[in-house]
Amino acid sequence: MNIVDISEKRYTAKHYDETQKIPADKIEQLLTVLRNSPSSVNSQPWHFYVIDNNAAKNKILPAITEFNQSKVTGSSHTIVFCIKTPLDEAHLVNLLNQEEKDGRLPTAELKQAQDQGRRHFVQLNSATPESQQCWEGKQAYIALGQLLFAAAAIGIDSTAIEGYNSEKMDEILDLKSKGLKSIVVATLGYRAENDGNAHRPKSRLPKEQLFTFL
Repeated sequence: MNIVDISEKRYTAKHYDETQKIPADKIEQLLTVLRNSPSSVNSQPWHFYVIDNNAAKNKILPAITEFNQSKVTGSSHTIVFCIKTPLDEAHLVNLLNQEEKDGRLPTAELKQAQDQGRRHFVQLNSATPESQQCWEGKQAYIALGQLLFAAAAIGIDSTAIEGYNSEKMDEILDLKSKGLKSIVVATLGYRAENDGNAHRPKSRLPKEQLFTFL
């Protein structure tokens, strides 16, 4: 399939076949896609909780809005996207050291420039805790988009879930003590035969209403 075919065939799963598990090699591919996701100034302000067993699903279930709970229990894997609160010094140093290790910063001058540039943009978006969380959340949603498209490309169904109680999720996973905050949830798996959404035509506004060419 080409990318247009993938975009046209992808849909939001409403019901999963809980008997089907995603093979480990495909999960590894999707985790690699998440790891490789782009972010502003390569900030990578995220952490992902990967849930693949009933005990862990049941643990987070009280945080999931009732009409979304069956998506979690029926999924093969559920991923809780988290952001760092705050984006602290340790993370910035870790990023810089990793970039140097990966060969992106061959000189001291480049390393200093990268560090200063990133800190500048982090500071610009950190006037308040809320503004920093908003900025980091945008990065997490870039990763979410990558995941949803990549999953469709390898034949895996998915659902992005905002219908959950973030404060409850943070409490269940003890995220505050880890300097994290949940931002969105995604479920992955294989559609159930009775998933009516799989058989409905995709509906999108026509391109004439969406694009302005200058």
